[in-house]
Amino acid sequence: MIDAIQNLIRKVSAEEIMPRFLKVGGSKKSDGTLFTEADIAAQDALSKGLKELADYPILGEEMSDKEHRRLWAENPDGLWIIDPIDGTTNFVHGIPHFAISVALMKNRQSVYGAIYQPMLDEMYTAVLHQGAWLNGIPLPLLHKKERTLAESVASVEVKYLRNGTLAKRMQNLSPCASQRNMGASTLDWCYLAAGRFDVYLHGGQKLWDYAAGSLIFTESGGKIATLENDDFWSGEHTFKRSIIAALQPHLFDAWLKWIRSNQ
Repeated sequence: MIDAIQNLIRKVSAEEIMPRFLKVGGSKKSDGTLFTEADIAAQDALSKGLKELADYPILGEEMSDKEHRRLWAENPDGLWIIDPIDGTTNFVHGIPHFAISVALMKNRQSVYGAIYQPMLDEMYTAVLHQGAWLNGIPLPLLHKKERTLAESVASVEVKYLRNGTLAKRMQNLSPCASQRNMGASTLDWCYLAAGRFDVYLHGGQKLWDYAAGSLIFTESGGKIATLENDDFWSGEHTFKRSIIAALQPHLFDAWLKWIRSNQ
């Protein structure tokens, strides 16, 4: 299955996404986010191909909120979750940092995940309880020495933090050596899994942002929680879930403690 998913994603990237890079403008959806004709074409092609692999319903980013919630409620036994272009703002502005994300979820848990960065030809994949890989190489790639939080590189998205105090302290009093925000949440998960980032904070991701990425990350050995709960999957925040994450356990404990004490 995972090989077939990879082949489909590469095909859709080559035929529907990359020929439109630097050639299309964006339009705004009702929530203010961007989409392009490449998003729509890629979602249609992915939907057709995935249903041929396993005939489960498709939940894609470029659907209405009402449709998202209906599909989630009615299909616990199997549901494809796709983000045809994560990082559409980057795509529209010619910034070569965006990805295609596909996950298969069963019983509200991701069992397959694939995220493809076409500009670098990097395919991140994972299978539940079997591991995660980058182009077939087991993750993480970088086995770093134990760093302190003060030595770590963080990926932080403060825009969606509901708590203004935490956002200000993260910007002005960050406990990390350096922070990044690169505009593609699915790739944040992958870079964490690879060991390129050490810790991660996001105020609220959509289901299609974390469905594949969280599996790739946890199958690489990473630990995750939310701002509200130690159990990442607890609560009813399926369509806007906050994230606290780190690949190394000692960094996760220190990161979680700092964030919780600064909310």
